[in-house]
Amino acid sequence: MIYNHILVRYGELALKGKNRKSFIQILKNNVEKKLNDYPNIKVKARRDHMYILLNGEDYEAILEKCKDIFGIQSFSLAMKIENDQEKIKEAALEALRLESGETFKVTCKRPNKDFPIGSQDMNQILGGHLLSHTDGWTVDVHQPDVELRVEIRHDATYITSKKIQGKGGLPVGTTGKTLLLLSGGIDSPVAGYLTMNRGVEIEAIHFHSPPFTSERAKQKVEDLARVLTKYGGDVKLHLVPFTEIQQKIFQEAPENYGMTIMRRLMMRISEMVAKQRDILSITTGENLGQVASQTMESMHTINEVTNYPIIRPLVAMDKIDIIDISKKIGAYEISIRPYEDCCTIFVPKSPKTKPRRDKVNEFERPIDFSMDIEKALNNMETVTFSATDEEKEDEFEDLL
Repeated sequence: MIYNHILVRYGELALKGKNRKSFIQILKNNVEKKLNDYPNIKVKARRDHMYILLNGEDYEAILEKCKDIFGIQSFSLAMKIENDQEKIKEAALEALRLESGETFKVTCKRPNKDFPIGSQDMNQILGGHLLSHTDGWTVDVHQPDVELRVEIRHDATYITSKKIQGKGGLPVGTTGKTLLLLSGGIDSPVAGYLTMNRGVEIEAIHFHSPPFTSERAKQKVEDLARVLTKYGGDVKLHLVPFTEIQQKIFQEAPENYGMTIMRRLMMRISEMVAKQRDILSITTGENLGQVASQTMESMHTINEVTNYPIIRPLVAMDKIDIIDISKKIGAYEISIRPYEDCCTIFVPKSPKTKPRRDKVNEFERPIDFSMDIEKALNNMETVTFSATDEEKEDEFEDLL
């Protein structure tokens, strides 16, 4: 017998009470979609665990994909066998022989209380069997080289030897959808990633200003959207032309308030797109005090134009921690490509760090942006990226 299953353990979603069943179903759908390239696998969900029947598929590749699925607390290669003492002993011996080391420990759990032998007794039975049928192995209950875990459940017994940590969090799609302001920098992709960790599906919006921003800057944002598909399925990216609006802002408004007015218009347009898409929140990569538009006063003034919830996962994080996450998720090298986005052009020499709502409203009142906003929305381009696109991009980069 070889490993024939992957045992998936739930984390936080196991506490969801009446919603537990729907959360598990969404996780099952996400796993099946992530493993779509493996036609022989079967995914079966239970109340307290899920398992992936391998049917001869490449388990190493499947294990790697499982690492990127939110809602999975941990998972293990598993032998699935009948709830029979002799067969459990045989399988445990085979599992140990597949491992390398000198010391082992057996940890038995018995959720199935109908099984006639208790957990502690099974630990002793299996430990004795392994010692008498192997050479060079000894028991170490504190720091073993190998820990064999035996879980006697109602449907079957599962034997595992390694527990692989998953992403945790909640399955993407269980807590609604948000519109992510995706700039092209380091912060916003990390904000999208952390929001997905809470079960949120994302669409993204990007404001670009050709010819002041290049096609390469646009490509950078598209590549970041592809990265996010690895963790949350398809991502729709809405590309909004922003050149005329930016030019109008910096021609007709005081220079030091230009950045604040620009961010307010981005928020207004984002809310309009969110309403069209039946999205109930907006997510940004803002980090308190990082730049002029991210002071407490700036956030207060910019927030005035929308009553939508603004999710700011990074607001109190250290920049080094944000960079570490960016590297971990594969976004950092893309984010630091030297192509400017619309937030880094038309930058005033001395942007207002403590803008007041009354002043901004005074400056905005004589400027009519309605036609400009309508034109930008009419010329908005929407592109959908999938996890398959992200993998193809990786393959392409490997060939360069």
